[in-house]
Amino acid sequence: MKRENMRSKVFTRRVLMLAGGKLVLAGLLGGRLYQLQVLESDRYATLAEENRISMRLLAPPRGRILDRHGEPLAFNRLNYRALLVAEQTADIGATLETFSQLVPLSEAERARIEREARRRRRFVPVLVREHLEWDDMAKIEVNAPDLPGIVIDVGPTRVYPHGEDVAHVVGYVGPPAESDLTGEDPLLELPGIRIGRAGYERTQDLALRGRAGSQQLEVNAVGRVIRELSRHEGTPGQDIQLTLDLGLQQAAIERLGDDSAAAVVLDARNGEVLALATTPSFDPNLFVTGLSADQWRAWSQNRRAPLRNKATAGLYSPGSTFKMLVGLAALEANVTTPNERISCPGHMELGDQRFHCWKRAGHGAVNLREAIKSSCDVYFYEIARRVGIDRIAAISRRFGLGVDPEIELPGARSGLIPTRDWKQRVHRVPWQVGETLVHGIGQGFTLTSPLQLAVMTARLATGRAVKPHLTRTVGGVLRQGHRAEDWPGLGIAERHLRAMREAMWAVVNEQGGTAYSSRFREDGATMAGKTGTTQVRRISMAERERGLRRQQDLPWEWRDHALFVCYAPTDRPVYACAVVVEHGGGGSAVAAPIARDILLEALERRPLEQPTHSPPDALVAMAGPLGSRANEESALPVPPIPPDSEPP
Repeated sequence: MKRENMRSKVFTRRVLMLAGGKLVLAGLLGGRLYQLQVLESDRYATLAEENRISMRLLAPPRGRILDRHGEPLAFNRLNYRALLVAEQTADIGATLETFSQLVPLSEAERARIEREARRRRRFVPVLVREHLEWDDMAKIEVNAPDLPGIVIDVGPTRVYPHGEDVAHVVGYVGPPAESDLTGEDPLLELPGIRIGRAGYERTQDLALRGRAGSQQLEVNAVGRVIRELSRHEGTPGQDIQLTLDLGLQQAAIERLGDDSAAAVVLDARNGEVLALATTPSFDPNLFVTGLSADQWRAWSQNRRAPLRNKATAGLYSPGSTFKMLVGLAALEANVTTPNERISCPGHMELGDQRFHCWKRAGHGAVNLREAIKSSCDVYFYEIARRVGIDRIAAISRRFGLGVDPEIELPGARSGLIPTRDWKQRVHRVPWQVGETLVHGIGQGFTLTSPLQLAVMTARLATGRAVKPHLTRTVGGVLRQGHRAEDWPGLGIAERHLRAMREAMWAVVNEQGGTAYSSRFREDGATMAGKTGTTQVRRISMAERERGLRRQQDLPWEWRDHALFVCYAPTDRPVYACAVVVEHGGGGSAVAAPIARDILLEALERRPLEQPTHSPPDALVAMAGPLGSRANEESALPVPPIPPDSEPP
């Protein structure tokens, strides 16, 4: 009996322990259920919704680039693409074989498609061919029953309707590089996205890119799209209007022809870039539709460098176009006067060296005006020796040489204006007086771009420190701060500027001027300018003694560069122009006629121009050689011209 009672107690105790354990487990389970269904219900509902709904970014349409008259230079066009959905076809190879009979596919393309189809889930589309022509798309649609798995998709693609004419200015777009994928902008992660890779497309990429939109898609457990729930389009990129005049740009390109050359036209009053031409050029559309290795190799190996923007990144010795700045430096330093005559026997002796004038018989005794008109080298050897390289460099920087042009394009170069300190720092040797003589005629270390030469000419013509710019409006808002009166003076005596303008007028419009044959032959406006010819190889004494060969008889790489700078009209300057023809020969024979024709085109188009940012009255103080004598000295502070320690 006692044993039965003990057994009953043990059983009862075990039952109670088991029941207690079950109650504890039930309590824990109930608590967990309460936590999941009550306390954290919102969180898990959200997670469930995220499993059902997929959020995806939508690429916004890229902004357009327009010329000053609203003509599109870059815009978007629908891009018809053929995609392959592997799960919708039983035999990918057979489908591609049928497709290639309608739209030819190379073996490399077929291998890529099959490789991507194996790597991806079968419901994820694979690109077969993009940029389909309308006829090709129609063939695919008509033969759709024989092309299981092939679907037509549409998206935007960038188009450059004027191709080579504006390629170096507008640039092109391309896929983001690895260095661009920093995670700061998820838009760059989208397949097929394009960003600016060169030119204006690159420097203004953020404004043109816009902001991404979003799309809500309902998906199943494996990620297949069931339906679209909502769609919010992004913010389109802003349209940007340039100061560029497409008609003038095309005229400049046509006039440069097949030469390796550059031409720049500025509005001398406010710095607007009206033409920025480089030849030869390239078709930016090929970077969008697909550039072949052969085409890239042809461009990169072309000795005339079609991919380089010569107008902003090409650097050349300015030659005789630099002589106005040497003359101004001498006048400002009071080491000469406009009327002083210096004898030119055809050469100048310095120690045991002889520095030749381009005219072997010499020019006789000439003053500043006559020296610029006939481009006498000996005259500028002498005044450069007097004024010194540091004063010449200081004046040059005031006129935009040797400094960043601050144009809205990548790769624009500052060039080089040497000084005594620069040579000591870079070459570890002292500056020599003979080097000053060479730089007095724009040779030696001095390097400038065509854009800088155009800026120099605009400043000579107006007496104001205008800076070049390409942007006219962004998102329809006019860019401010580019009126003629917004630019400060140069700190140069007006009488000295007027002396340079009169000399440049004589270069073109008086007999004996080096550009007289390129003068405007019609009545009315006149042009002022300066020719320049720069050597690309030194002429030896032996070559001088036996007679120089003609430029056209030399290898192309050995020929001189031809330069010309000018502005018009001379009584009230509006346009400034610079032309450089690589290995073109003489500036008077080659570059000057090109610049004349471009300026004539600009003047003919002038009545069609919109009013400038400033009234015509604001130009009175900027008049050319026949203009007002007001504002003899600028009241604005300017950097001082340093004293020069060169020996006399």
